[in-house]
Amino acid sequence: MVDVIFDEHFQRTVSKIKDEEVQKSIKNKLKKIIENPEIGKPMRNVRKGTREVYAGSFRISYAYHKEKDIIEFLDFYHKDEQ
Repeated sequence: MVDVIFDEHFQRTVSKIKDEEVQKSIKNKLKKIIENPEIGKPMRNVRKGTREVYAGSFRISYAYHKEKDIIEFLDFYHKDEQ
């Protein structure tokens, strides 16, 4: 079973979301990531070692530590904030 860690910044950002549709989309994406941690797009350069998944016009950034079987959710942001 995969262990899941939520970064403090990730929790704070997601807790501010008021739109129920976006919240539902986030929950669905988190479930999919936990089921298959390698589903996200691998990032390069500065963000190497992390992955991203689209949730509507938002992005969920996470790191999957395969050797430890841990998923760490790092950031949630709008696509225009990249």
